[in-house]
Parts: sequence; structure tokens; C-alpha cells
Amino acid sequence: MLSLLERIGRSTRVGIGSIGYATRMFFAILRASGGLWRRGRLITDQIHFIGNYSLVIIAISGLFVGFVLGLQGYYTLNKYGSEQALGLLVALSLTRELGPVVTALLFAGRAGTSLTAEIGLMKAGEQLSAMEMMAVNPMQRIIAPRFWAGVVAMPLLAALFSALGVYGGYLVGVKLIGVDEGAFWSQMQGGVDVWQDIANGVIKSAIFGVAVTFIALYQGFESQPTPEGVARATTRTVVFASLSVLFLDFLLTALMFK
Repeated sequence: MLSLLERIGRSTRVGIGSIGYATRMFFAILRASGGLWRRGRLITDQIHFIGNYSLVIIAISGLFVGFVLGLQGYYTLNKYGSEQALGLLVALSLTRELGPVVTALLFAGRAGTSLTAEIGLMKAGEQLSAMEMMAVNPMQRIIAPRFWAGVVAMPLLAALFSALGVYGGYLVGVKLIGVDEGAFWSQMQGGVDVWQDIANGVIKSAIFGVAVTFIALYQGFESQPTPEGVARATTRTVVFASLSVLFLDFLLTALMFK
């Protein structure tokens, strides 16, 4: 019984310590970002780098999710004689939920693991320590540009996912099944609100970008400088980022669409 309490206490202490260190690191990134915008090339290069890692898989996934939504949505709406509202169903599903959430999960599995491995290998190769020896702040030169690049890239990727998803639903619903094209687009335009639906989806994706990118950078920065340590950190990035996205999605949905 005593050993069990010791393990619980040790795990609790380690968990609280990790939360405290993560909070300090987050504010250190914000402090290091003060002069970063004067060197915008650092951020744009990372946006290009991170976006390219995730662009193909997100584009293809968005198209196929649109296919499935168009097919399943038609079968469901057809039971009630409302198949003309297929465009509205597809657009709301993507802009409110599936676009930001699925994009964040794919981003965590593709770009997030890449960021963790990159930072972990830089730590294992003592490149971060060498930068500190040369009076270069790794937070400002390495961590902060990648953090803001992830925050900017996530809404752009989510918008691409949603756009291709709507197009996929259009191909299946209108071109394959035969739903009236005018009704498809008019129902969508009349039912989707820019601020209630699209803007809230953008806010969601930006918050997911903060969470996923920070978790990836934190796990890489705190990984053990060994191949096994980097591999474990990469696995933790996928697990923690995915759980964080799902929890934040529930919380944000309850606040935005109450």
C-alpha cells in the first residue's frame, strides 16, 4: 500500500512539474517572439516547410471526407425528402467540426511528429547547446518561428480541407447522384453564416494550431538526447496532441454553439 502511494505521489509530482515547465516554456516562446516579426523570413520559411509536409495528405483527406459526407448525407436526407439540403449539411459539417478537427489530427500526425523529431535530433546533436554557446537564443531562433508557423499554417490547411470537402460533396451529390445543382449551392449559401460558422471554425483551427504545435515543440525540446528518447517523444506528441484537440473541440463547441 505504501509503495502504491509512493508511486502515485511521484507521478503527481512529476506531472505538476511538467505542467509548470511547459507553462514557463510557453511564456518564454511569447517573450522570444517580440523581435521575431522583424525577421519575417524565419516564419515564412517554416510556414512553407510545415505546410508542405501536410498539404498533400490534408488535400486528399478533405476530398474523400467530402465524398463520404455527400454519400451518407444524401442517404440520410433522402429518408425525409430533404436531399436538396445536402450542400448545407456538407458545408456545416466541414466548417464547424470536421475541417478543423480532422486537419488538426492529421497535422499532429504529420507535421507535429516532424517538428518533435527535428527538435529532438537537434538536442541530441547538441546543436541547441552550441547555439547558446554562441550567444544565440534557441527559443528565438529555432522554437518561436516554428511555433508561429504552425499557428498560421493550421487555419490555412483547415480552409483547404473544408473547401475540397465541399467540392467532394458536390461531385458525389450533384454529379454522381443527381441532386439539383442550384439547390445544392443556394441551400449552402443561405444556411452557412460567415461569423457563426466559418469564423468560429477558423478560431477553432487557430487554437488547435497553438495546442498541437506547442505540444510538438515541447516534446522535442524535453526529449532524451537518444534515439529511443526521440522516438518516445514523437509517440507522445501524437497521443497528447490528439487528446488535446478532441478535448478543446468539445470545450470550444460548447462555448461557441451553445
